[in-house]
Amino acid sequence: MNELSYPYDDRPPAGTVQEIVPGVGWLSMPMPGSLAFINLYLLEDDDGWYVVDTGWANEETSELWGQIFDTCLGGKPVKGVICTHMHPDHVGQAQMITERFECPLYMTQTEYYQARSFTAQGAGPFGSWQARKFYTEAGMPTEVIEAMRVALSSRQSGGFSDVVMPPGYVRLVDGGSLMIGGNEWKIVVGSGHSPEHACLHSSALGIMISGDQILPIITSNVSVFPNEPESNPLRAWLESLEDFMSTPEETLVLPAHNLPFYGVRTRLRQLIDHHEDRLLAIEESCPQPTMATEFLPVLFKRKLEGANMMMALGEAVAHLHLLIHRNRIERTLDEQGVWRFVSIDPTLDRRRHQAAHDKPSDNPVLV
Repeated sequence: MNELSYPYDDRPPAGTVQEIVPGVGWLSMPMPGSLAFINLYLLEDDDGWYVVDTGWANEETSELWGQIFDTCLGGKPVKGVICTHMHPDHVGQAQMITERFECPLYMTQTEYYQARSFTAQGAGPFGSWQARKFYTEAGMPTEVIEAMRVALSSRQSGGFSDVVMPPGYVRLVDGGSLMIGGNEWKIVVGSGHSPEHACLHSSALGIMISGDQILPIITSNVSVFPNEPESNPLRAWLESLEDFMSTPEETLVLPAHNLPFYGVRTRLRQLIDHHEDRLLAIEESCPQPTMATEFLPVLFKRKLEGANMMMALGEAVAHLHLLIHRNRIERTLDEQGVWRFVSIDPTLDRRRHQAAHDKPSDNPVLV
């Protein structure tokens, strides 16, 4: 299979459920920003339903869930909430649903506690001195850092500021499984976009619920953030994508964004090749010491501000950290306390791209 194919022309209207196969339902919920919608899923068991991901933490999404509960579940309760990972569009309604039905939340350990950390009271990962130091070292001007801090700490910013996490959870582990409706759903864990992202794969049904780990059109954000400033998430991301290559090509992938699709291995190869191209483009663009912010035009052509700027810069740093790990570039801290990156691999001239690189992305950053 050389191209992706899409069995559905459009997402289901908000407040309704589209049956994928018996026992597997697809619904969409609106969310702010350029993505506009998130895909969520329902898995039917004999005596109830499992919700897979929950949508944004706002009143509109809560009301739409109420419609689903009243009209689409056949009188059966929700018996569990499964969140693929800790981002606010996935965990935003977890507390509401688990409280309403007094049912457990299922997540991997790292994702659950990362979500608890990001939703805790206090300065948070983007309002601390660590954040100021991280973005200063990346070359971001002081006034931009302050404006970003104010925007992200506002209650109107949405995201984690409105999320309340359930006080407990049931742990999902890589290679484990859930029996739902007579089908085994194997837990397949990836990393990079988030630290311990859980996908659900039913080989019997030929379906994988991929969350943000595998998306058909846009590429998931893979970023370094101030709460873990020396991390190497792009290395973990690329290794995860290689691991997912064992997924049968005929699998129907149910992603969190865009439409369900066939062609999983084709898409995985596209994602790997895209990031390898970006890595080489960055390496070629720093023959002289260069700040992290100066690589943004290499990766993105859209206007960047606020949260998008933060995510885009985090992705640039992620590429730089992987290049350091590969001994392709090195960094030094200049007199102003800013990291400067420079290419050092003597094989670069031989490896230099002979054709045009992929164009800088104009897709949404907040994925």
